[in-house]
Amino acid sequence: MEEKNGQPHKRRVRYKGTHPRTYSEKYKEHNPEKYQDTIEKVISKGSTPAGMHISICVREILDFLQIKPGMKGLDATLGYGGHSRKMLEELQGSGHLYGLDIDPIEIVKTTQRLRDAGFGEEIFTSIHQNFADIDDAAKKYGPFDFLLADLGVSSMQIDNPERGFSYKNEGPLDLRLNPQAGISAAERLKEVASDELEWMLIDNADEPYAKEIAKVIISKRRKGQNAETTTQLAGMIEEALAFLPEKERGEAVKKSCARVFQALRIDVNSEFEVLDAFLQKLPEVMKPGGRIAILTFHSGEDRLVKKAFKEMKKAGVYSEIAEDVIRPSAQECARNPRARSTKMRWAVKA
Repeated sequence: MEEKNGQPHKRRVRYKGTHPRTYSEKYKEHNPEKYQDTIEKVISKGSTPAGMHISICVREILDFLQIKPGMKGLDATLGYGGHSRKMLEELQGSGHLYGLDIDPIEIVKTTQRLRDAGFGEEIFTSIHQNFADIDDAAKKYGPFDFLLADLGVSSMQIDNPERGFSYKNEGPLDLRLNPQAGISAAERLKEVASDELEWMLIDNADEPYAKEIAKVIISKRRKGQNAETTTQLAGMIEEALAFLPEKERGEAVKKSCARVFQALRIDVNSEFEVLDAFLQKLPEVMKPGGRIAILTFHSGEDRLVKKAFKEMKKAGVYSEIAEDVIRPSAQECARNPRARSTKMRWAVKA
């Protein structure tokens, strides 16, 4: 085996035909930053390159956080590390940024990505921890001058069929942010009652056909036909919406699939409970005058953040909060369609 820079050269996976078909064969998706020309071409067409994540509202976040050298900050949702990298650049080599992530797979990749970008242990520390436990992180590393929480699922998780986040690709119906803990979405669907499933789809995703979809899933289950894969669940949703006029059905099925997968992901990861715990603990981890920015991606999350910020401002915990949401620009949405549903809210610790 050839060596490069003292390291064994690892050959990429061979594939049949002219183009890789499966995710495991798509070598560019596993190391997208090596292929800058490809990345720019994909982004210029308004798509996110598979295997990477485009950070949203970067300028708006940095303008608000007002990061200065010597400060101490926390990225509560490290993800691909795009926001962290920009925040680290603002520190100009002085201060420290800590990054939390519940995903044991992506945190390793992101830590290495930031190390390769020149951010060593003296300025950046990653911590494998759920952001609901920020009080534990703060006891050891806090309090913080600035904090960011990006509540969106990273594109790397969505794009990897093995994680089961997308109905568009065949894969196990998992949907866990930490696949080493809890139960998968497939297991959850084997135990949930019909009325609870209907409520889950409405409460977590405002699904208009919740009753019809729940009925089909439970009916299939009683016949021993459980949804074990992403495409099996998508097929059940399509069957449930078969009553719709044909010209409307295709688009309706796509939207319902997206909502059902969202609802299940929120449920198996206890996302609302985790977010509520995070919001309640948030003020105690910040220094006086500390600045907090939160990005949300659907109405349920935004309602929780808005309510917590308002209540705590009224109680004198926060001196200022965002009265209106900040949204990404039209130009950013054109460049990155996944930004369209983003809302940013902020607060300043009293």
